[in-house]
Amino acid sequence: MRRWSIPGLLLLAACATNPPPPRAAAPLPPLLPWPAQLEAGHGHYMLREGARLDAGGGDEALAIARGFAARMADDRGLHLDVAAASNARDAAIAFSLRPGDAALPAGEGYRLVVDAAHVELAAREARGLFRGSTTLWQLATATMTPTATIELPALRIEDQPRFAWRGAMLDSARHFQSPAFVKRFIDELALAKLDVLHWHLTDDQGWRIEIKRHPRLTEIGAWRRPAGAAGTDVDGKPVRYGGVYTQDELRDIVRYAAERYVTIVPEIDMPGHMQAAIAAYPELGASRDEPVVSPDWGVHRYLLAVDEPTIAFMQDVLDEVVDLFPSTYIHIGGDEAVKDQWKASAPTQARMRELGLADENALQGWFIARMQKHLAARGRKLIGWDEILEGGVPADAAVMSWRGTKGGIEAANAGHPVVMAPSPDLYFDHLQSDAGDEPSGRPDLRTLADVHAFDATADMGASAAGRVLGAQANLWSEHMRTSAMVEHAAFPRLAALSEALWSPRESHDWRGFVSRLVPQMERWRAHGIAAAQSAFEVRFTDTPQGVVLSNQAGLPMRYTFDGREPDARSPIYAGGALTPPAATVIRAASWFDGRRVGPVVARAPDAGLRRASNELAQCSGKLVLRIEDDAPAQGPRAFFDVDLFDPCWTWPHAPLDGATRIRVAVGQLPYNFQLGDDTANIVPRPSPATPSGELRVLDGCAGEPLAILPLERARTNAGASVLEAALAPRPGVHDLCFVFSGEGHDPLWAIDTVELLPP
Repeated sequence: MRRWSIPGLLLLAACATNPPPPRAAAPLPPLLPWPAQLEAGHGHYMLREGARLDAGGGDEALAIARGFAARMADDRGLHLDVAAASNARDAAIAFSLRPGDAALPAGEGYRLVVDAAHVELAAREARGLFRGSTTLWQLATATMTPTATIELPALRIEDQPRFAWRGAMLDSARHFQSPAFVKRFIDELALAKLDVLHWHLTDDQGWRIEIKRHPRLTEIGAWRRPAGAAGTDVDGKPVRYGGVYTQDELRDIVRYAAERYVTIVPEIDMPGHMQAAIAAYPELGASRDEPVVSPDWGVHRYLLAVDEPTIAFMQDVLDEVVDLFPSTYIHIGGDEAVKDQWKASAPTQARMRELGLADENALQGWFIARMQKHLAARGRKLIGWDEILEGGVPADAAVMSWRGTKGGIEAANAGHPVVMAPSPDLYFDHLQSDAGDEPSGRPDLRTLADVHAFDATADMGASAAGRVLGAQANLWSEHMRTSAMVEHAAFPRLAALSEALWSPRESHDWRGFVSRLVPQMERWRAHGIAAAQSAFEVRFTDTPQGVVLSNQAGLPMRYTFDGREPDARSPIYAGGALTPPAATVIRAASWFDGRRVGPVVARAPDAGLRRASNELAQCSGKLVLRIEDDAPAQGPRAFFDVDLFDPCWTWPHAPLDGATRIRVAVGQLPYNFQLGDDTANIVPRPSPATPSGELRVLDGCAGEPLAILPLERARTNAGASVLEAALAPRPGVHDLCFVFSGEGHDPLWAIDTVELLPP
């Protein structure tokens, strides 16, 4: 056998924004993540319809074999005859669970051998056998077309993961996802060899988990009225938005995940992020007032009280959580607990004095310790966000590092188990490209290559690195209203993270990863997963010399000038600037292994006279988000790139020769952002000249007005509105500045598109 050598292909994505192109020669087996050891054999094994699959080692092995056979039938239309092992040597495929075989990798490890005679998969533990079955499934699904015969390459794999915690956090509190979606998400985690679903079930905007002893948590706390136009239906009545997971549904989802060897770690965030719970039971709050379930994003000020009835209430909650979720760790949050309400509360201050605590951070440490002791009495361990370090944390508590990696490094050095989940590196609410069709989120990009380059133990000594359980990506859903948005944010970046956490560090290879990702994109399409094509999408950049093409993956590109879509006969982009004939539409697509990957993207001949929201520059760029419009209720919505502190845009070097009018699509958004003391940093708008205000187009932000577009008609339209006005004539190029006038900052006006028009 010959051993596949990954480092020979490697240029690590330290500068992941411009990785080198993948090689097209000697295709690797399409495995994600890449295994620890793989030796290629000679020839292949032909797997045929009706072949026998024997499972030895008991009921778990048989269940894994049946699950594999069901997946093969669904994905390739090839049916296997599954039975408990009789004579494995006579079977086409043998799954073997052998706990006492020290020659096999331990834990999640496995050995897979394919030769001309048969296929054998063996592991010491059931979870290892399952992971190996996903490897075999990938070998059998290099294409997803139905077939009665599959050619499997001869090889030998000895494999086990680098880290034990390889996860994704799903935020179901901000936007509820259906149980069916959660199961589908678990399916894809398992197939990607990810083994932890951290489930964020409670927050200021919603309480999703049924607690039988305290039913108002879901009767009231699970529902909110959305801000803005989305909060009122067509009949003018308030919209009730949210959802609940019943305990029966949760048990079913936990069972479903366990069958796929995915552990669900539930999170009940406390003592902050509790506005939904306090809306249901106001006596839980330190301020004792009666808030609504929040329709806002950002850091809220509501905190739990620290009296014994509130402690007992939360321990009741944890008791039911422990009954539902068998995970070793229970996540109690602990992040972003702004201490203002504790400082202003006389009972809280008296409690601090009674306990002899120096400050509010120490009080949070005391609160967390009470929860940790309660969980320990029930055989569980506590994990929390890295703020729990600030007030002192129990010795056996695990720390999840989100404010960069600093907290994780400190915790590991102090002897705590650590899970790395740093912002912005693994915060998948960050967009993965600057394309205009990217959905809402944070425009500070975290690309596919950035994720693939992530190292969970960077800047750590060996001792601290040994305490790192692993890492996870966080899918905060404030700006992911739909399940398709969640999938777009998650995939394919979760595949990159899986490889970063499973495969040996020295084997990490961006170019090989891209080549193996291409068939994985086909698998996701077949499963109905809305995986992002951002890494493969061609981007056009206008330069003084012409139009430059690029893509994140570093793949070859083909293009046309004749109106047709690119095919295998179209010219390959050779670099430099293209200079198409006048009035020509450029169409381009990325290419790999003789076929198109990613969408065909078109650039209109007048693209230089049009800018989308994401193509405009922000005047200040203090806190920029890409925000989805809150209307219409049904159908597609616009996305706006806008600075929450200074909603002002510029179009540098706008070509004004011949432009006599300007057309701007604008939208109004609810200013539903909790900014705390930072509200004072919002830049005031210019005073309006009319009651409804105007959009002012200036010749530079300190220059004279070139156009005034009244907002009266747009103000009565919940969705995007198209405004048009005369443009003062100016020769040459100018830096256009766009600013809205008005009183206050709510609604938040934003720009969708700008277009310069000829006479």
